[in-house]
Amino acid sequence: MSSDKLNELVEVKESPVHGKGLFAKVNIKKDCLIGRIEGKEVTRDGPHVLWMEDGEKKFKVSNDLKFINHNKHANVAYYDDYTVMSIRSIKKGEELLHDYGEDWD
Repeated sequence: MSSDKLNELVEVKESPVHGKGLFAKVNIKKDCLIGRIEGKEVTRDGPHVLWMEDGEKKFKVSNDLKFINHNKHANVAYYDDYTVMSIRSIKKGEELLHDYGEDWD
């Protein structure tokens, strides 16, 4: 998916959850491909680093998908093929949230 398509769906804004967040610019249906994370594999943890494949790989995200914040009430999911999909309908203006699987709250 191109960054143009990603930019049609979402935008970065200040988040009430944490710092900056990613928000829906339009209503997004369940099971919609939001985008594909871009970046590179790294060896160390840090800001915007996802632990993929049960912690086997660490991937530093460089596109706007890095602004998806954590919440136990997730509406998107990262997959091992580096895609981000909606796991329920998301209303225009709603923040995209992923459950990192840790007790971050």
